[in-house]
Amino acid sequence: MSRLLPLTPHMPVLLRTLALAIAVLVLVPSARAQDDVVYRMEVGGALGIGSTVTDVNARLYGQNSAAAGALLRFVINPRMALKTQALYAKTGGNSLGLKGFLPADGTQASAERLNFTASGNYYDLSALYELHFLPYGYERGYQGYSRLVPFIQMGLGLTYAQESKALAMQVPLGLGLKYKAGRRLNIALEWQMHFTTGDKLDGLEAPLTIPSSGFKNKDHYGMTLLTLTYDISPLCPTCNKD
Repeated sequence: MSRLLPLTPHMPVLLRTLALAIAVLVLVPSARAQDDVVYRMEVGGALGIGSTVTDVNARLYGQNSAAAGALLRFVINPRMALKTQALYAKTGGNSLGLKGFLPADGTQASAERLNFTASGNYYDLSALYELHFLPYGYERGYQGYSRLVPFIQMGLGLTYAQESKALAMQVPLGLGLKYKAGRRLNIALEWQMHFTTGDKLDGLEAPLTIPSSGFKNKDHYGMTLLTLTYDISPLCPTCNKD
């Protein structure tokens, strides 16, 4: 054996170096695997601008107000997610100067109706399906994840107008851009348009005596939001149930 592997004074050093190299090769991938945890949910908040399109405001973002809320996102896979959100904003607009502004029965407009100002809050509760154009993730790896991805969204929800105490169904549609700022931190800029089935978001119903049906001549609203979410509920790779 001594002829095959002669002992030298440096042999203990070489053995220790080899053992250290093997330990690094074994432990580093496992530590990296612990960092690449898959999270099933995101929780966070939203801030932005809301604008109503009603009988007293025909222009999108003609009457702006601050919008805020909270959201919970369920991650289906790197290309899909389901988001639930609860948002709040204010109605706006004024009937002053609008021609033919009449009550719903078509009688002569009163002085109050001729100078009506929409006010009050409205609340949005929605569930939206999000579809990413690229697989979303922090590490690119062999999966080809991207930290910056565009997405589209659509869903169903309810809108409650506090001033008129009106509740209506609504269909939100939108698009956005999502960025993975950290392993567990997500930032998104998104635009949503909510089409409601109600006509009392501004406190009035058919003041221009124009009949409405479905989504036609109903009150709608748009929102531009900046959201910040944090990943929670890690997926256990060793659990059979997951």
